[in-house]
Amino acid sequence: MKYNFDKLTSRKNTGALKWDAMEEVFGREDLIPLWIADMDFRVAEEIKEAVKNRADHEFYGYSEINDSFYESVIKRAKEKLGWEIKKEWIVVTPGVIPALNTAIRSMTHPGDNIIIQEPVYHLFFPTIRNSGCHIISNPLKLINGKYEMDLEQLESLFESKMGHNPYYKPIKALLLCNPHNPTGRMWNKEELTEVGKIAIKHDLKIIIDEIHSELIYSGEKHCSFGSISKDFEQNSIVCFSGTKTFNLAGLHVAVAIIANDKLRKEFKSTMEGIVPEPSIFALTALEAAFNKGDDWLKQVLEYLEDNLNLLYEYGERFKGINVIKAQGTFLIWLDCRELNMNHTDLSNFFINTARVGLEDGILFGKGGEGFMRINIAIPRSLLEKGLKRIETALNTL
Repeated sequence: MKYNFDKLTSRKNTGALKWDAMEEVFGREDLIPLWIADMDFRVAEEIKEAVKNRADHEFYGYSEINDSFYESVIKRAKEKLGWEIKKEWIVVTPGVIPALNTAIRSMTHPGDNIIIQEPVYHLFFPTIRNSGCHIISNPLKLINGKYEMDLEQLESLFESKMGHNPYYKPIKALLLCNPHNPTGRMWNKEELTEVGKIAIKHDLKIIIDEIHSELIYSGEKHCSFGSISKDFEQNSIVCFSGTKTFNLAGLHVAVAIIANDKLRKEFKSTMEGIVPEPSIFALTALEAAFNKGDDWLKQVLEYLEDNLNLLYEYGERFKGINVIKAQGTFLIWLDCRELNMNHTDLSNFFINTARVGLEDGILFGKGGEGFMRINIAIPRSLLEKGLKRIETALNTL
């Protein structure tokens, strides 16, 4: 069926965080919300019908995960990730962030070190710190408007200094994000291979968030870390879901793909009694999305690409803001450093002058100050209204 993503549907007073939390987050309610990673598009009809049919069953007791769910994940991994996985590798979790938390706690002790590549998704920080581990930064480099990994600096983290290990506790893992949030960069096979080689050389596990792996633009191709080689497959935990892809974030479901028996056993042991399985409705929705949601997804990607091009058009006129070209995700990174505003003034500018709700770049760690993240998964009329507000505000400076 043909979907109308231009349709405006009020989500106010429905508990939608994106709309109902603006007063709490930004201090005012009259903003166009272009922040949290939530699409303002109705879900695919097939997903809605699957959930309704399950609700009509009228028994919501304990349930096991059906073989059909695992089969849908295996099929999706092969078709979309280019990775042939086995049923026993799949651990179902109530989200990618719970999976990342579990992965870190299953392979570390308090005081151990975890590497991240800043700027990066802001929930990576508490995920590491709440486990009792320390963050080591391998900052990304912005070169001619494109983000690159600093592999030389990554390797240097393991160099001894004065004959001693540079860190009192070992570096246990590297937490990756691909496609990268917030920069929209997709790491290619060559880059991931070099990272994988460094990891194996230094007995470093790779934990990777691939939640945006199906939200990619024309001409781009996602490379799943686990699909590159058997060695990488055995040295990684890949976290994957359709919740961002199919706008199901409120249902809370994901999978961790863990080929290594020892890592998987430790992961499941860490989950036991603490991390619940997703609800029957979440499982139903994700299975329907993977099996029947591709027509909707194709249309969404086309719509998002047109929204992205609209942002680029406005970006050419924005004085002092450069739009970082995105290969994937509907979360686009804005370089506002030419405005020469401090963090407080920049935040106030977007909230109180432009009257748009964006995600503050400082949340994403080192390299985030002077940047903002904008969500373009919204009906085009609202996106354009927000972009016009930004343009008008810029012209007053």
